[in-house]
Amino acid sequence: MADLGIDIIEIERLERAAARHPRLLQKVFTAAERAYCLSRPRPAVFLAARFAAKEAVLKALGVGLGRCPLREIEITREDSGRPQVMLHGRASRLAGSLGIKRIAISLSHCQSYATAVALAVKEEN
Repeated sequence: MADLGIDIIEIERLERAAARHPRLLQKVFTAAERAYCLSRPRPAVFLAARFAAKEAVLKALGVGLGRCPLREIEITREDSGRPQVMLHGRASRLAGSLGIKRIAISLSHCQSYATAVALAVKEEN
């Protein structure tokens, strides 16, 4: 059994929000996420994809913003470049209470938008 979440965000919207609220990046992204994204050309593309991923994960968990801090949902990369989800704190406990074994994630972007799809895979009974 699995639950699905999807999200899309305008990249420029994230850029504007980060410019208006300088602490936004520290509030939303882990140090590792910031380091990776800020090292890339056009960092906002990578930050927006991760923001969309975090919201998609929340939707796959069946909850909305505010249930757990976005920094507790971390988007990392395998050596192959494939994105993966790591949950910490409340996000991890919530997933455990729901019987979620793992969360698969896919990220994509174009010039203007970033999107993500998350699939929360539950333990089989």
